[in-house]
Amino acid sequence: MAAADPASFGVAQRVLTIPIKRAHIEVIHHLTNAEVDAVIAAPDQRTPRGRRDRAFLLFLARTGARVSEAIGVNADDLQLERPRSQVLLHGKGRRDRVIPVPQDLARALAALLRERGIANHEPRPIFIGAHNERLTRFGATHIVRRAAAMAVAIRPDLAGKPISPHIFRHSLAMKLLQSGVDLLTIQAWLGHAQVATTHRYAAADVEMMRNGLEKAGIEDDYRTHFRPTDAVLQMLNSI
Repeated sequence: MAAADPASFGVAQRVLTIPIKRAHIEVIHHLTNAEVDAVIAAPDQRTPRGRRDRAFLLFLARTGARVSEAIGVNADDLQLERPRSQVLLHGKGRRDRVIPVPQDLARALAALLRERGIANHEPRPIFIGAHNERLTRFGATHIVRRAAAMAVAIRPDLAGKPISPHIFRHSLAMKLLQSGVDLLTIQAWLGHAQVATTHRYAAADVEMMRNGLEKAGIEDDYRTHFRPTDAVLQMLNSI
């Protein structure tokens, strides 16, 4: 601009002093399958609390539910009969959705209901706290962090990860993506209003990008494949 209009040189200088806004790259923390399994296996199954904790951890890991959705589930939201076990989740903005329930989770939930004497049709909370009231967000976070702390003995790498109930949601999304499930299905599963929200997982999965390079037959070292022509060398020398 200043070259075409010398009078605007001062304006051009001021424009150049404006700092460039740097884009924020979101890091989506997630657990490997082995880490998820270690956390789920950590609670003591000989105690009622341990059995509840394992069922709750399984619920988070297998459904990808938000913590508010998980603690809000009642017995009458469940359908545990095979082969189509499922759960109704009450999502954000009154967007309810039905999620499939795998058999390990169905067994854990059925055992928990039997232990507490709850019938499937009753509108009673599945997960309760120490005072027999619906589990709170604080209680849910405590369950996850307590199990993760115990699992560190088996998986030391868990010690450096930001463990919260939401990390199971991220972990399931990554697992579905890496298994080839399309983004629209993952969007419906997680209850995202916009597919752009789901797209974060695809953008964050560097391992899938590496696999894509391997499938395409592209090597990491590009230098060994590039042979500049004489015309290109002449052009570069003239710069």
